[in-house]
Amino acid sequence: MNPPRNFALIPAAGVGARMGADCPKQYLPLAGQPMLRHTVAAFLNSPLIAHTFVVVSPDDAYIDDVLGDLFGVTILRCGGATRRDSVLNGLQALRDRVAADDWVLVHDAARPGLTPALIAKLVGAIGDSAVGGLLALPVVDTVKRAEAGRVRTVPRDGLWLAQTPQMFRYALLERALREVAEVTDEASAIEAIGHTPLLVEGHACNLKVTQPADICLAELFLAASL
Repeated sequence: MNPPRNFALIPAAGVGARMGADCPKQYLPLAGQPMLRHTVAAFLNSPLIAHTFVVVSPDDAYIDDVLGDLFGVTILRCGGATRRDSVLNGLQALRDRVAADDWVLVHDAARPGLTPALIAKLVGAIGDSAVGGLLALPVVDTVKRAEAGRVRTVPRDGLWLAQTPQMFRYALLERALREVAEVTDEASAIEAIGHTPLLVEGHACNLKVTQPADICLAELFLAASL
């Protein structure tokens, strides 16, 4: 039997409304290139990744100019209304191209600071796990909850901030997302069907660009890694 392969799947069908830009945030310029190109580069530069798939909306007018010249990337024009829909549609589009026990690393298009070293750390930590896992950061700050006009401190012991990639077997992830509709990430779906993902400590460089100020911070991390 052939050993399981690792595939990257990047959902990039969102519009990034909180960024307030005139194009989807994954196409905003970052350190001289569109953000999505930086994101994809981490997987293209990793010898552990067999192929990279990018899921965009059917009417995406930017993707060909941004990634069309890259070898090792396939564009899937099957994005949905939510992240879960886009990932599930992408997985279903890959049904004839991947094996049930192959690994799929789902990564946010707006996390351009991912590095091949972080990919290797995740893949190495997951190993032959029956479930899979994700990069995450342990919470180090004091956590406050504001509710009904009151503020209280929440114990931070055991709290983690989920990052991506989130790495699971193809068949398990496809089933989880098909069965569980209301989730914000892949690990949530895996948890909902009774499994416990492994948490692998990530790095602050792998931040998600959400607000305009995040652009400058991401550029600082990218400059430091060059």
